[in-house]
Amino acid sequence: MGKKEKKDQRYRQEKESDPVVDASSQYGKPLTYEKNPGPIKNRSCTDIICCLLFVIFIAGLVVVAFFAFKYGDPRLLVYPVNSNNEICGYGKQTGKPYLLFFDLIACGRMGVGVFVKGCPTPQICVAECPTQNNVVTKFSSASELKYCKDGVDAQTSSKSVENLLSDEDCATYWIKSSSLINRCVPSFLIDVLEKGANLADEISNSNANATDANGQPYDSAVMEAGLSVYGVFLKAKEYGEKIIEDVITAWWMILIGLLLAMIFALLWIIVMRWIAGFMVWFTIFAFIGLFGFSAGYTLYQYYELKDSDQEFHIQFSVIQMTMSKPKLFLAFGIISGVILLILLLILLILCSRIRIAISLIKEGSKAVGTMMFTLICPIFPFFLQIIVVGFWLTVAVFLASTGRNQSFEFNNSSEYKYPNGSYNYNKIKTATGQFFGEACDNNDSLSGSEFCTFLKNQEENFVLYSQIFNLFMMFWLVNFVIALGQMTLAGAFASYYWAFEKPKDIPAFPILSSLWRCFRYHLGSLAFGSLIIAIVQMIRVALEYVDAKLKGKENPVAKFFVKCLKCCFWCLEKFLKFLNKNAYILIAAHGKNFCTSAKNAFMLIMRNIVRVVVIDKVTDFLLFVSKLVVVAFAAATSYFFFDGRIDFLASFTPSLNFYVVPIVIVTLGSYVIASCFFSVYEMAVDTLFLCFLEDLERNDGSPDKPYYMSKDLRKILGKKNVISPSEKKEF
Repeated sequence: MGKKEKKDQRYRQEKESDPVVDASSQYGKPLTYEKNPGPIKNRSCTDIICCLLFVIFIAGLVVVAFFAFKYGDPRLLVYPVNSNNEICGYGKQTGKPYLLFFDLIACGRMGVGVFVKGCPTPQICVAECPTQNNVVTKFSSASELKYCKDGVDAQTSSKSVENLLSDEDCATYWIKSSSLINRCVPSFLIDVLEKGANLADEISNSNANATDANGQPYDSAVMEAGLSVYGVFLKAKEYGEKIIEDVITAWWMILIGLLLAMIFALLWIIVMRWIAGFMVWFTIFAFIGLFGFSAGYTLYQYYELKDSDQEFHIQFSVIQMTMSKPKLFLAFGIISGVILLILLLILLILCSRIRIAISLIKEGSKAVGTMMFTLICPIFPFFLQIIVVGFWLTVAVFLASTGRNQSFEFNNSSEYKYPNGSYNYNKIKTATGQFFGEACDNNDSLSGSEFCTFLKNQEENFVLYSQIFNLFMMFWLVNFVIALGQMTLAGAFASYYWAFEKPKDIPAFPILSSLWRCFRYHLGSLAFGSLIIAIVQMIRVALEYVDAKLKGKENPVAKFFVKCLKCCFWCLEKFLKFLNKNAYILIAAHGKNFCTSAKNAFMLIMRNIVRVVVIDKVTDFLLFVSKLVVVAFAAATSYFFFDGRIDFLASFTPSLNFYVVPIVIVTLGSYVIASCFFSVYEMAVDTLFLCFLEDLERNDGSPDKPYYMSKDLRKILGKKNVISPSEKKEF
């Protein structure tokens, strides 16, 4: 046997003895060698049926949006509604666009609850708001009752003026008003709103009088108390204007702060290749030292106090506890000792795997540094998600407005009746045929109320189902965009790992090449994976709806099962997102369909479950610390600048109403930026890790099957290649 044959035999023996790639594993056989591990160029379209289904659902969304935009009018959602739930200015209230409250003070006396429960006073639609102050009493004539409910004519009514007022059929007073969002609001409140005048002074200067339904007059103090609730709007407007003013004043400084956060996040990712190991090991040894000190100190205190009768008192609200100090120290000592023992065992057992995690994190930093354009990739999915959510919200608003259209109320309209009072169903069908088609049946056996009830139910059901479909498509499209971003990055980082000589063998445009493969071959797979997540999210929405309906109900069994289902589906969604991401990595590398890739990813992960857990948790910890560092840097920098504590920049510090406003904006913006940057970093580590596991199973370091992993990883695992990178062309 020659020297080359002996080396090949030794590599095969090492391969067979590696527990990570044990061929007898219950989670499938290890992967076999492939000459072109990825990303392969010769691939075909995957999951075509799901791609067609996705296109059909997109077409359905277009139909729903067309219906919403054609028949909906968002202005109807802000138009006022009278006590009969009729929109002012529409339908039977055409020509009466303004809403008048009979007793606006009664509304205000409810406090902020008026914004939730509504105003407890009759509300009518009027052609114009009152132009003067007036008060009517039981001694007034019927002709003075200017504002009454629909169908109430004070002059022809059989009721007396006193009964009309006490029954709240007519308003007892009205104040000179102006229109505010089509609501008649006292003019002096408008002055307070626009000019910042004093409410009490405006009430006294207006000479406005008011009485309740029983004719009892309100004095100025009661009026001020009743109308003071509208100060919520006044203060909100005042603070809103000041905040907008601060943002306008400091907008360029805010942009500079966000730019600095972006630069710092980029520098932090680059520096991570050198400090990742230090951060992980420092944290581990810090925890070991902390719990070691805690165990030693508490056990020492127990030894000193074990013969004493000292007690430790704990009081929280009405709860009081008394414990023996020696026993308390003993309990803390035992707990600290157990945690210390667990940490030491983890360090001893998982030391090599922690080293692998650190090496992969460093390699991920190198990959990001080599392909800097990957850092701007999350920007496009982020804006696409905003567009999707904005489109969903727009369609939802238009759909909701179709349910308030008053033009389909025919019961009291003579236009749709014959002279004898019966309904002209042909005319009704013609008027509504564009909206409902054949839903309006020409059936003379239906009464007017039955017909209109049927009409209303058709409308409400269509809107409800359209809203559900619109919400489902929002979930599907958002998850589709996320999946597209993940697969694009996975393809780019896979091309980095499977390049034997880095960066020489990396494609010229790895991101564009990966994006092209996604659109050309794998839209169906992206649609399939995102559809699964969307279905689970819709089920969670349904469970939330059921849970809300069960609030206040005396059915603990149903509540328990709903809570359990919510927890289970939350866990299922997290697991599916994790599995989908790994499936996208294998699709990007090998071009197989979603189910096959998901199965292969799951089996590969289960064959290396310990390494997966360690890598995942170490990466999560580093990303969490990294986000905190970036956000803390941005928040601290913006605080010291806008607070004027940086002396040489004090001349640039603007004068603001609330200097905390730009600080909050910079802090939140820096968190979003850090999340975008480190999502790329996380995807890099996940992709390199899955490629690393494949590399271990497919290759053995022999001349025909060299490892693609870095020298650092080979050194940690005790692996090596027979040939050097410069000799790659020879095999």
